[in-house]
Amino acid sequence: MSGIKGKPTITRTAPKILIVTPEVTYLPDRMGAISECLTAKAGGLADVSASLIGQLFRQGGDIHVALPNYRAIFGDCLTSFLKKEQTAMQRVIPEERLHLAEDRAFVHREHIYSGDGEDNVRFSLAFQREVIHHVIPRVGADLIHCNDWMTGLIPAFARQTGIPCLFTIHNIHSMKTSMALIEESGIDVRYFWDHLYFDRMPYGYVESRDTNTIELLTSGVFAAQFVNIVSTTFLREIIMGQHDFTSLPLQQELKNKFDAGCAFGILNAPGGNFDPATDSDIARNYGPQGHTAAKRENKIALQQTLGLRQDEHAPVFFWPSRLDPVQKGCPLLAEIFDHVMDKYREQSLEIVFVADGAYQTVFKDIVAIHDLHERAAVVNFNETLEHLSYAAADFVLMPSRFEPCGLPQMIGSIYGALPIVHDTGGLHDTVETLDITGNVGNGFLFQPFESRELLEAIDQAMTFYRMPVPVKERQIERIMRQSAETFNDTVTAQEYIHLYEKMLKRPVIPNVSMSR
Repeated sequence: MSGIKGKPTITRTAPKILIVTPEVTYLPDRMGAISECLTAKAGGLADVSASLIGQLFRQGGDIHVALPNYRAIFGDCLTSFLKKEQTAMQRVIPEERLHLAEDRAFVHREHIYSGDGEDNVRFSLAFQREVIHHVIPRVGADLIHCNDWMTGLIPAFARQTGIPCLFTIHNIHSMKTSMALIEESGIDVRYFWDHLYFDRMPYGYVESRDTNTIELLTSGVFAAQFVNIVSTTFLREIIMGQHDFTSLPLQQELKNKFDAGCAFGILNAPGGNFDPATDSDIARNYGPQGHTAAKRENKIALQQTLGLRQDEHAPVFFWPSRLDPVQKGCPLLAEIFDHVMDKYREQSLEIVFVADGAYQTVFKDIVAIHDLHERAAVVNFNETLEHLSYAAADFVLMPSRFEPCGLPQMIGSIYGALPIVHDTGGLHDTVETLDITGNVGNGFLFQPFESRELLEAIDQAMTFYRMPVPVKERQIERIMRQSAETFNDTVTAQEYIHLYEKMLKRPVIPNVSMSR
């Protein structure tokens, strides 16, 4: 088949890669006429899935996507498309690349996950049933790439049928179920039950059917041919038992895979929509050169939007992550918040939160009690404000207790906002201590996980901020350039391509030629 000028040609011998994900955003237009409608996001998995799918597709991979048909979430966009297609008497759902799993459980769902664990399990089983019964046979996949516990049964099915399967862990949250409930959902679990991971050793199908529960995330790890986690350090932390929230079975199964050379760390990367040179949500676009004036203009725009004191020279600290006190380190900042604001009053230090979560009320109360409304803003997550905040900020705060990967520290570096992070997981893999003399590093790390250590890291950041402008400009220009080259979905996609080829023992994009 001939290629579009400048585009890679997909040969018929390219292996078919089926990516199974419960959430996704911003798929490439050429993947199907309804790709622009398929936005279903609960967290970072959606952005990461879309970014990987888009890059693999643009590089010439024969990529297919399985996703629940969230009619309520897709909303008017999908409804309008269906009416138009029906009027034109064309195919209602293009099946060449986008494969929407159909079930009544998806139709009226307004959020991907609910607060009801049993409901989430039933939803996941309905999705996996449709993928197993319809999508996999329709695609004829050469390799299946599953994501998180919602797809935890599919690796066992793939192993039984001889299809290579990669299982990616983005979040270690999981759920349990029984073979009886799996059967009730319409999946013939007897076909592949011996590839699942049970609470206790199973002695037979009938004996275990009702009472021996299955852990879905560990089952995915146990059955998959290869496993990856979204940072090398977080993988090692789990294997070494450094996190008390990790189950022993998951730790052991990951160790088994790692020891066998079948477990890897592959960093996520921000999507192409995070680029200060082209970002339509910021007041003034910029690149590494000339960033100082542009960031000051963006700073004034953010201050105006949030009702903060307008001062282009005020150091702005941005909190980009959900305000989750268990993972994200909110209590550390809360302990020192008023002290930081008082210590750097003369410099007019400002802190901006664009984030939802349980700790939002805590920070709002601190701002109110200490009358910090001109120097601190706590607002709900908003995508436009998120982008503007990166462009305006001087520093990004990420004092996470643990972090599988994290994207804000990478995005901050790309936008010239230096990250302040706890030295853990993906933060360890993406942030290096700034060393002006050695001309290396991109941020400030602290260890152990204590508020006084966070304060010390903030002090180090302020020391850098008070340095002569030419010194700062040289470092930030370097950091922006290096980050854009390192933290991008092209690099991440290439890592997955190498892993796919290792599994398949043949090229994923064979005989790619550029039309002249």
